[in-house]
Amino acid sequence: MKNVLKLNEISGVVNEIFDMHGYNLSKDCKEPVAVLLRSYDMHGYDMPESVLCVGRAGAGVNNIPVSEYAEKGVVVFNTPGANANAVKELVICALLLCGRKITDGIKWAQTLAGKGDEVPKLVESGKKAFAGGEILGKTLGVVGLGAIGRLVANAAVELGMKVIGYDPYISIDAAWNLNHNVQKETDLNALLAKSDFVTLHIPYLPSTKGMINAQTLDKMKDGASLINCARGELAVNADVTAVLKSGKLNRYVTDFPCEELLGVDNVITIPHLGASTEEAEDNCARMAAREIVDFVENGNITNSVNFPNCSSSRTGKMRIAVFHKNVKNVISSVSDLIAKENINISSFNSQSGGAMAYALLDLDDEISAATVEKIRKLDNIVRVRIIK
Repeated sequence: MKNVLKLNEISGVVNEIFDMHGYNLSKDCKEPVAVLLRSYDMHGYDMPESVLCVGRAGAGVNNIPVSEYAEKGVVVFNTPGANANAVKELVICALLLCGRKITDGIKWAQTLAGKGDEVPKLVESGKKAFAGGEILGKTLGVVGLGAIGRLVANAAVELGMKVIGYDPYISIDAAWNLNHNVQKETDLNALLAKSDFVTLHIPYLPSTKGMINAQTLDKMKDGASLINCARGELAVNADVTAVLKSGKLNRYVTDFPCEELLGVDNVITIPHLGASTEEAEDNCARMAAREIVDFVENGNITNSVNFPNCSSSRTGKMRIAVFHKNVKNVISSVSDLIAKENINISSFNSQSGGAMAYALLDLDDEISAATVEKIRKLDNIVRVRIIK
């Protein structure tokens, strides 16, 4: 029985997968092979030495010291796309909230409590204060066309909107699955100038922090609305509120409330509900559990944020998983040591990305513990796992 430590409450569907493979999921267990979490802050966390990997049931990994764990050979997984539909639906809701004064109208309607039979007449006379516009025929600018942005763009096309997409790093898969009516824009400022609504779907990185600021907001079309269901840090809140007060920006809808946005006119703060659906939580939990099991059992890496993806079917009697720095001749040194035992490498898969690299070597026979130890002592080796 292998133990998996959970640091947050996780959808019970994970047990379908863990039970099948003989894993025990618990909030308190000894020598876990993996950690499963959602929002728990692992910065400064005392990681058990037995942990091989961390599974994040969600896309963002700001709460995990990814680079630090890479240096220890601990793989960090996330679940990209598992909650994409949930976030897409919230963004479509946000579009309607921007175009129509729905939230203002709801608040006002609640003030009519106790008016009795006068309520219908008061509604008819008061509703003109909450008139808005339709999204049909309007232009939506989608910044980032990954798993979520692509779904938003396609849905907006189906709703009759003109859609412009900006993503200098769009993947081939994303491009193939993008509605052909989505117009490509290579300049962010041009997208901002053309769009009645702008929605953000990019990761929070040092390069994207505060990308929505006084300068970029000034490029936006007068009367446009901004939607941020990606990360609160992408926008400089003081700049957003200033532009709202000037009247240049119509509405700001964000899934990330904070003190300086609460109570500000034309700011709609949603309490981080992007992925808060039962379906999304189930999808994230299943994906994270599958990633953990496949890695622990086979050494396969899929959807890691600190090591390259690397998977292959098992062959031979023994599999060696080698984590190493992304420098030359590391794997050749490993294979030389294996060759000295006259053991054939039946299959080999090596991938690199950034500072780290990872290799899976399947052997026709088992190598000695002494050779394994020699491999571990090679320069630039981070971690070595033997999988039988």
